[in-house]
Amino acid sequence: MSPHSHTLPLVAQDDWLRPAAPEIEARYDRFTRRADEIRHWSGSLADYANAHLYFGIHYDPERHGWWFREWLPGAREVFLFGDFNDWERTQHPAERMPDSNGVWELFLPDEATGGRLKHGSLVKMYVHGGDGSWMDRIPAYIRRVVQDEQSKDYCGQVWEPQRPFAWDEDRYDLTARTAEEGGLLIYEAHVGMAQEREGVGTYKEFTELILPRIKKLGYNAIQLMAIAEHPYYGSFGYHVSNFFAPSSRFGTPEDLKQLVKRAHELGLGVIMDLVHSHYVKNLNEGINRLDGTEGLYSLPGEAGEHPQWDSMLFDYGKYEVQHFLLSNVKYWLDEFHFDGFRFDGVTSMLYHHHGVNAPDWGLEAYFGGGANRDAILYLTLANELIHELQPGAVTIAEDVSGMPGVTFPVRDGGMGFDYRLGMAIPDFWIEYLKDVPDEEWDLHRMWSVLCNRLPGVRTVAYCESHDQALVGDKTIAFRLMDKEMYFAMNRESQNLIIDRGIALHKMIRLVTSTLGGEAYLTFMGNEFGHPEWIDFPREGNGWSYAHARRQWSLAEADYLRYIDLARFEGAMVALLRKYRILSAGYGYQLKVDEANKTLIYEQAGLLFVFNWHPTASIPDYELPAPQAGKWRVVLSSDEAVFGGQGRVRSGSESAEYFTDSRMDGDGVTRHYMRIYNVSRTALVFAREDDNGFQTSLSSKSFSL
Repeated sequence: MSPHSHTLPLVAQDDWLRPAAPEIEARYDRFTRRADEIRHWSGSLADYANAHLYFGIHYDPERHGWWFREWLPGAREVFLFGDFNDWERTQHPAERMPDSNGVWELFLPDEATGGRLKHGSLVKMYVHGGDGSWMDRIPAYIRRVVQDEQSKDYCGQVWEPQRPFAWDEDRYDLTARTAEEGGLLIYEAHVGMAQEREGVGTYKEFTELILPRIKKLGYNAIQLMAIAEHPYYGSFGYHVSNFFAPSSRFGTPEDLKQLVKRAHELGLGVIMDLVHSHYVKNLNEGINRLDGTEGLYSLPGEAGEHPQWDSMLFDYGKYEVQHFLLSNVKYWLDEFHFDGFRFDGVTSMLYHHHGVNAPDWGLEAYFGGGANRDAILYLTLANELIHELQPGAVTIAEDVSGMPGVTFPVRDGGMGFDYRLGMAIPDFWIEYLKDVPDEEWDLHRMWSVLCNRLPGVRTVAYCESHDQALVGDKTIAFRLMDKEMYFAMNRESQNLIIDRGIALHKMIRLVTSTLGGEAYLTFMGNEFGHPEWIDFPREGNGWSYAHARRQWSLAEADYLRYIDLARFEGAMVALLRKYRILSAGYGYQLKVDEANKTLIYEQAGLLFVFNWHPTASIPDYELPAPQAGKWRVVLSSDEAVFGGQGRVRSGSESAEYFTDSRMDGDGVTRHYMRIYNVSRTALVFAREDDNGFQTSLSSKSFSL
């Protein structure tokens, strides 16, 4: 029997969930019991999540020496070695602490190493494992890992500078900032491939070269991928080996801190792509079998391995694993001032089947035996911790299953995420662009997909992310224009495929951003139709970096048409911000004209007209208007400055459109106006007295 005297709000607001009420309440009770237990022993979740301050390698200024601690319950012997003792493996043994469930500890005074153990020292553990093996391993809580250029081996590095990073008065409230600006606008980016030169980009380059671009486009948040150390560059950062070490291939931890600090100065929040859904199998670099047993951070046997990702799964029910992961969350917030997290692979975490050959999503799938209660508990604890530490932080769940409660407040029976990713939207666009001719696009289905979210389930809408840019897939631009992009993007070229591609690229982004959710995301370079896929260096491409970069110069060359798409992106983002479209709720459908492939709706007081028809441009087209009065076009995708034909102008050059009113057959007075409904064009109208962006959104002065 649940101790609750009333139904949890998650259930109370949705009758469909009432049959699952016992399970929902059991999940909440499990969370409250665990949270109360943590607070009883540690005082608070924040105090509990300090494992990184205890484990690892830390200098003790009072005792003038270094502490080394690791949780290795299955190990028989543990040693610390490195360049400070000329790599003598067994010179410095750690001691297994009594009544500690497997914590090993070593204190090395400065005189014992002649001061050679210091900031920057290279270190490893030598572990006599529970399986009898002897292996050189990297400590789980190490804060920096570097790779030897000759041997390619990874090694831990002591990282404790004498002077702490000067954050000054760095304070940032992403939730408050985005509320002021009408919504969360996320620019997803990868530091290593953000530069144009062939090679690995750095935190410093990103700070100097890329942050200003993102700011100029109008986005207010960055989502950084591949931050935690990962041995295989081509994994995009999703096979993490060292959870407390920012990737050294991009620079030092201080360089990353400077990136975040500068982003905040520019008014940009920084969200980290956090991978707690799995970890790399590698023995030499990661935490797999760190103590010589297979049941350390994972369940033993097949239950500890992901069937498709070739990686290891966390055992979220083990308290030491919860401690490790929650401390990892706090570490990134405290040490690097991140403003939140996009949790990767949440669907895999939520279910024992990990979304592989998943059953039909429904009450039984969400609340039956296939759901992973331990992972649900961990995610709820993580969200509670994040918002306790940083109330203005943002958390985003990458969940395709749509489990109810993911974005519901913890106190009301949910898991506490602020947003979910609208993953069905890019799938819809891929399907239509691959398999359905333009003239057969079903506008009712388009509307349904873009608006398919429950009230209160805040959604990050996107047409494409990094997933669609990888080798083996295609970006929207490449699906639309394919090989024509290589020789027909010159402004002097006459190419119908390019014309169609540029027109639809703009329309897809505008309709998605204005209907699809309460936040919007794009991946770097996609805003201007970057022509190249992403292919990291590998044996199959001769270890080339040619496709692991972004060619920004394409969007700066006025003789190429990429700049047109980039200008439109900036104008679209300005529209979203000015009219606070992302915070306006659902759009209101006014008309779906399948014969002329025209979709008309109201959103945030604006009137949107999308003519998806390949050829039909209709003069004197009558459409319903939300209000009587004089209207002007404030954004036209057909503007020449955006790569259109200039048939409908916007801003101060827009024609005036006056409404007529009449009583329809149902006795209701409605307002109508007539426009030139141009094929493959999106038009946005505002009433004249709304003082919209009648110049800035269409101005030729908008440049990158």
